[in-house]
Amino acid sequence: MEKHKMALETGLMELMEAVASEIKITPKFRALLKRLHITLRNIEPILYVSGRLSRVLDRPENETKMFILHLEDGKQLVLKCSVIKCWNVYHKFVHANKLIHLDRELSWFFQVELQDSMSTSMRVLTEVYGLGDKMDQVLATVTERAGGFSSSCSVPGLPDFIVGLDFHLQEVKRLLLKDDNQVLTVSAPGGCGKTTLAKMLCHDNEIKRIFGDYIFYVTVSRTTSLKTIVQKIFTHHLHVNNCEFQTDEDAKNQLENMMSQMGSEKILLVLDDVWCESQSIIQDLKFPIPGYKILVTSRFLFSSIGSTYELSLLNDEDARTLLYHSAFPCDGSQISVPDDLIIKMVKSCKGFPLALTVIGASLRGQGELKWRATLKKWSEGQSIFHTNSQLLLSLQASVDELEYMPIARDCFLDLGSFPEDEKIAASALLDLWVELYNLDTEGMYTSEYLLELSSRNLLNLIVARKDASELEGYCNDHYVLQHDLLRELAIHLSSQEPIPQRKRMLIEIHANDIPTWWIEQTQQPIVARILSITTDETFSSVWYDLKAPKVEVLVLNTRGKKYALPHFIRNLNKLKALNIASYGVYPSELHELPLIGSLSNLKRMRLEHVSLSPSIQSISELNNLQKLSFNMCEMGNALESCTDHSPTMPQNLREFELDGCYDLKQVPASICDLVHLEKLSITNCHELDALPNGLGNLLTLEILRLHSCTKLAKLPDSIGNLHNLVYLDISNCLSINSLPDQIGELNGLRVLKMNGCHGLEELPASVTNLSLLKDVICDEETSYLWSYYESGLCDLKMNVVEDDRLACLMKIVG
Repeated sequence: MEKHKMALETGLMELMEAVASEIKITPKFRALLKRLHITLRNIEPILYVSGRLSRVLDRPENETKMFILHLEDGKQLVLKCSVIKCWNVYHKFVHANKLIHLDRELSWFFQVELQDSMSTSMRVLTEVYGLGDKMDQVLATVTERAGGFSSSCSVPGLPDFIVGLDFHLQEVKRLLLKDDNQVLTVSAPGGCGKTTLAKMLCHDNEIKRIFGDYIFYVTVSRTTSLKTIVQKIFTHHLHVNNCEFQTDEDAKNQLENMMSQMGSEKILLVLDDVWCESQSIIQDLKFPIPGYKILVTSRFLFSSIGSTYELSLLNDEDARTLLYHSAFPCDGSQISVPDDLIIKMVKSCKGFPLALTVIGASLRGQGELKWRATLKKWSEGQSIFHTNSQLLLSLQASVDELEYMPIARDCFLDLGSFPEDEKIAASALLDLWVELYNLDTEGMYTSEYLLELSSRNLLNLIVARKDASELEGYCNDHYVLQHDLLRELAIHLSSQEPIPQRKRMLIEIHANDIPTWWIEQTQQPIVARILSITTDETFSSVWYDLKAPKVEVLVLNTRGKKYALPHFIRNLNKLKALNIASYGVYPSELHELPLIGSLSNLKRMRLEHVSLSPSIQSISELNNLQKLSFNMCEMGNALESCTDHSPTMPQNLREFELDGCYDLKQVPASICDLVHLEKLSITNCHELDALPNGLGNLLTLEILRLHSCTKLAKLPDSIGNLHNLVYLDISNCLSINSLPDQIGELNGLRVLKMNGCHGLEELPASVTNLSLLKDVICDEETSYLWSYYESGLCDLKMNVVEDDRLACLMKIVG
């Protein structure tokens, strides 16, 4: 026993030294090391009090030997703390669990003696805690009788576990302390960590040093009034009791007076969780007081008030750390879940903190079978929201807020019609909404809904061209991205009714696995107005019949190299908008195109990233088609036979778009016969070198966009006949070296975009005849060419923009 006693004493002393040393040099595990140090300090007296260590060693010899070996391993474990890298989250997590396990092993080995020595102190602590509970009850009673508020206005404490917000903290702090704007809004969907970030900021040492005791934290509910907010500030921060305000204006004035009396003190007001209807409250709380800042957290974007910081989602490493914390017990018990399942679960949560926390908690203590079953349900189409009501309620709150904007809510739900993780052209959405909700064809009100959803963080709007003009179409060049969980929410909310009664039928087909309900109900019609079918690269275009007599919008998403249109399309008699898009690496080769010719009520058709054949000319039969768009399509010889003047284009077209069609070398001459055409957009077609001579026949044309047609050498002389043209865009047409004299005959032209026309050497003198020309958008180099004629154009405004040749060349290369 004496030998074991000496070994045990030596092992414990060396472990204590290692712990004390590591506490000083490594911050990563300091809290756990301090906890271990306390345990060792409680054990230390046992080594020096006669008889106590003997009682500890009164156990089987092999058990004592094993523990002595464990002490040596423990010392090496502690010394390894400073070696583990900060960025290696997984190793940090595993190492922390080992330290917790070591602490528990020590407590277990010395448990009898520790219980005896700690029993007295524990009794004292119990009495203290009991007294504290009574004091809390007394204070709560006093507060209630005084008519006061709870301490919701004081800065709340931080959560026990925070991950992925350190970088955001530094960025928000940097923006807040800049003098540019008084108001900074941290914006993100619900459950992304906005409130936690605000709390971190308030507890940050630098922020506390700057603002001191004048950090006012108020949680703003959806029904909170200005009076209530001010009352909380007076009561809980300024300690002014029994304050009452007659009106919101009275409350605002008294708060401003109170803050003004604070002299040179800096003030930070945090308004947490502000909803869109409370936007005016932020404006009311802006006072012209030096050093006064307002931090707002909201799931909405308030672009008109101050600056905005959009909080991004977690990266894979931080997401995995958060899932570990939520899913695995911290008591040292080992639950075996293979790494591949954890990685899949992390990917399924898409970096969404709330999803990682809720789903991790639902799997806490569960074995491999539960993890596999959960992932299998999701892969088979069951929504993540079916088993996670907390997640559903949190995200759905933003959608419920659209109760009084039913069209905006419908527009959000329509986003589920497009594939996961893909950019959606804003113009594609606008086309659908114009037809579904009878909105304006010009796009003003339609775009308003797009911007509304963006302001509520229900989608992310990507502005492709910041210089886009109102005349060329609201949001036309924008793209939309949607977080996968928000997309799944849209699908979930669209799928609450029985299948035959749904307004939106959103179908995803993997390989050739047609949904069972479709196969079984081929004779029963569905009532959906929107039909979206998404197929993968292995789908062989084997279709079952589908009766959908009320469908007005059809969205077909594919990834396959070849794709045949479904034969039931010919029976969609009410179809108004058709969107066919390929999201594969290469354009999908479209087949069965003549089926389109039967869609007599079709008004808008958009084909994206597909390979066309001459059979596309069946579109000439669509007498009601008003807008036709080819985006990033492989044109081949599909339009070659259209170069004669046969009626191979829909004769009632009002808008025709060709964008990013990389192999387009000539525009069909038959477009010059479209007597109703109002908008012609041929952009980013880098092989196009000439326009039809008959372009001047388009007497109704109002908008002509030729942006980034880099090989286009000139404009046809007949352009002078376009007297209704109000907008002309030849920006980044690098090969144009002169404009025709007839340009001066465009007597209705109001806007001319020509930045990036670096081959242009001079302007024709006839430009002085452009009497209605109001705006010329150009680069500095081109602006010098206009300086000779500005005096003759008194209403002309020159808008000089930065040289974007590099952006243009990148687009060509990409």
